[in-house]
Amino acid sequence: HDIAVFGPSQAAAQLESSKSFTKELCKKINIPTAPYDICNTSQQAKEALENYNYPVVIKADGLAAGKGVIIAHTKTEAHDAIDDIFNGGYGDAGTKIVIETFLDGEEASFFVLCDGENIIPLTTAQDHKRAFDGDTGPNTGGMGAYSPAPVMTDDVIQKTMDKIIKPTIDAMKQRDTAFKGVLYAGLMIITGEPYLIEYNVRFGDPECQVMMQRLKSDIVPLLYGAATSFQGIDLPKWYDWSAITIVMAAKGYPGTPQKGSEIILPSLNDNSHQIYHAGTALKDNKIVANGGRVLNITTTGHTILEARNTAYDIAEKVIWDDGFMRSDIGYRAIERETKEGKI
Repeated sequence: HDIAVFGPSQAAAQLESSKSFTKELCKKINIPTAPYDICNTSQQAKEALENYNYPVVIKADGLAAGKGVIIAHTKTEAHDAIDDIFNGGYGDAGTKIVIETFLDGEEASFFVLCDGENIIPLTTAQDHKRAFDGDTGPNTGGMGAYSPAPVMTDDVIQKTMDKIIKPTIDAMKQRDTAFKGVLYAGLMIITGEPYLIEYNVRFGDPECQVMMQRLKSDIVPLLYGAATSFQGIDLPKWYDWSAITIVMAAKGYPGTPQKGSEIILPSLNDNSHQIYHAGTALKDNKIVANGGRVLNITTTGHTILEARNTAYDIAEKVIWDDGFMRSDIGYRAIERETKEGKI
């Protein structure tokens, strides 16, 4: 219908909607990623497991609201995960399973915009997937994030562009499924080398919140350019500050969250700080919890530590009996800032 749409076609969106599609693409065009097997049955998956050491990564092939990835530390955990996926624990996402070698490094995220051929790099972020402090507990859609990610040095960014992003965009164009929109590369950085863990074809939550707090440019021309053409478009400009977001989730998340409890928010007097509503509702003129991840407390600072301290100060003023949050968001970056003498 000749409508300018920001986002990929259904075929190009397979980069996120099918993990097996992306793994096979990586194999074909030599993108660095973890060794893997694609399995169509429980028996096939359990047989493939015999070739892996523990921990091992078990993934439902399709979209599972950020919950379809299990890091199994024992054979029993791996078998339970396989049975859960094939028995419908993740709905239609579980028609196939991808088993991957566990990569031990530091995770980071890198974002680009693409108009089908040309690429505009955006920025970096780091998410915190585990529900509890110290990266423990079940995987979630994300309990907090910060930007930029210090592990993504200029050298690592260039390697990511040359070895991962550009080959992917070129391959998608050659397949007649040109990718338009935002491409989010979830990476594992091991001794300065990036490996692709997954692609998302959206900005991602909570990474989007910290990126938008740092973006100086107007986002609309960038989105329109990705939907049409980047010809003549100005590159994005960024504030040089750091940003962090802390997710306040409902007790029970990532399982069944407790809904309906009242939330009383503090007032903010600084536009560089925001409380984003992710899972709230209005009931009798009161804000109530209505989801799993409910609030994003998002702040900025000269360092990640400064931004984090402000975010937790605000979070502590939120009155909500049925909420919880991690207390260590940004810890890797703060350790690096300490070593580098920035704080």
